Amino acid sequence: MHVDRCCEHTRDWVTEAVRIIDADANRSADTHLLPYPLPPEWGIDLYLKDESTHPTGSLKHRLARSLFLYAICNGWVTEGTPVIEASSGSTAVSEAYFARLLGLPFIAVMPRSTSQEKIALIERQGGRCHFVDQAGALYEESHRLAAELGGHFMDQFTHAERATDWRGNNNIAESIFEQMSLERFPVPEWVVVGAGTGGTSATIGRFVRYRRLRSRLAVVDPEFSVFFDAWRDTLPGLVGERGSRIEGIGRPRVEPSFVGQVIDRMIKVPDAASIAAIRYAENLLGRRVGGSTGTNLWGAFQLIATMRAEGRQGSVVTLLCDGGERYANTYYDDSWLERENIDITAATRVLEKFHDSGEWTG
Repeated sequence: MHVDRCCEHTRDWVTEAVRIIDADANRSADTHLLPYPLPPEWGIDLYLKDESTHPTGSLKHRLARSLFLYAICNGWVTEGTPVIEASSGSTAVSEAYFARLLGLPFIAVMPRSTSQEKIALIERQGGRCHFVDQAGALYEESHRLAAELGGHFMDQFTHAERATDWRGNNNIAESIFEQMSLERFPVPEWVVVGAGTGGTSATIGRFVRYRRLRSRLAVVDPEFSVFFDAWRDTLPGLVGERGSRIEGIGRPRVEPSFVGQVIDRMIKVPDAASIAAIRYAENLLGRRVGGSTGTNLWGAFQLIATMRAEGRQGSVVTLLCDGGERYANTYYDDSWLERENIDITAATRVLEKFHDSGEWTG
């Protein structure tokens, strides 16, 4: 006696779905590594890995591709499966894109406070937005919808670190180090990233160990996120009272994909500092970038100032996670800052001092 669980039609759909996702990757060029303007006499180079140039405009395009391949090859997603994700925006935009490519229904479960620009992007990709009032309710509501609809909860917060091949295969770490190979300091002193799922930091931290590189990994954590405190005090069960205002990074709980053991340093960044950094950098870069890029820059500037104080030269790499056009009504809106009681004056002075002298007074 035998029992077959997989019919030929299902396997054909899986084969075609993987081809479609691989074809999307094959059409896409790698993202640029942009120099950030610092005084050349400092002997320190800062680079931004510009993830905004992906088809869906953010770092999360890589994650969404990996998550869909992981779910399909595990047999969790098949033809017609509704896909549900808990996301504050960018992951949902990218997953909606891949769901549309595959002809699958997609629902993003998100905080009601998510920017209207991101909501519009999700809906433009054919996704549907389902709102919750409390950030902590995202998971329970996503599980409920998946059960109700006979769908699959993608659960980026659990699967991000395992869906990506951290040893290579064109992951973000491999891309960074290949693009750095002809620079004057090809092996960065520091790579600086934020943590939302923890998948990016896990990938980079594992990669530098696997490739026997001397680069160190710094993770920046925004206000109201628990990652920093949990990492510092070894409290993996720590739960906060609210979600992060810096969309895409920071969590009210320590997510399963967060691998603290691969992190060399964590830096807590106030929201006022993140927003001051993107506004200050706008004039230097000639473009607007998202809030998580500001968090990255604030951490990178601190590390560069320390290198300067210690008389060390070298390079630092961080991420430009997405474009600032998604935040015109929040981070770049003075009335929003006022409503949130955020004053960027002091942080802006710290940035001016750093860019003038290389000294850090924050």
